Amino acid sequence: MTPIAVDEILNLYEYEKVRDERRRAVIALKAERRVAVGRYLSFVFENRETVWFQIQEMVRTERIVDLDKIAEEVAVYNALLPRPGELAATMFIEIEQPDRVKPVLDDLLGIDTRDYVRLEVGPHVVVGAFEAGHSDEDLGKLSAVHFVRFAPPAAARREFAAAEVALVVDHPNERARTVLGPATRRRLAEDLA
Repeated sequence: MTPIAVDEILNLYEYEKVRDERRRAVIALKAERRVAVGRYLSFVFENRETVWFQIQEMVRTERIVDLDKIAEEVAVYNALLPRPGELAATMFIEIEQPDRVKPVLDDLLGIDTRDYVRLEVGPHVVVGAFEAGHSDEDLGKLSAVHFVRFAPPAAARREFAAAEVALVVDHPNERARTVLGPATRRRLAEDLA
């Protein structure tokens, strides 16, 4: 996927003019790219549009006008884009009850290690590779937001559009499997093309 360039980021004034329309479009897009798995996990598969929107919202929220600072944000968020032949997702641990946050995060400690999160494309199993720095098993700390990449082999990429595709969590304290719907599978197949 082509990285986002600094000159694609609108200034605050221009962004406000198109924000409502772009926001609605990204919400609809993310609905097709979001996969809930189990009781607490959801994955949003990122692409140029979702990442562009995140940059614009960060620039808006932080009121960033300095081009060097905008370039820093672009560089950070470009790292979320999938590389050729892979899918990239933000994994959210969503806990609605405030008193359950710590117990659930404690239960899910280590979910970003080993082969607990994987994508199944027909007979192919693709283990998720998590970005480091979002948990520390030794300290018993786990972030509620993680970034994970899936790099399917060539055979799985070829079969992706027609195969059953499932997102699987097989952690000792959370086991679930969600088969991707046709719209989600179609969007992700486009990313892999």
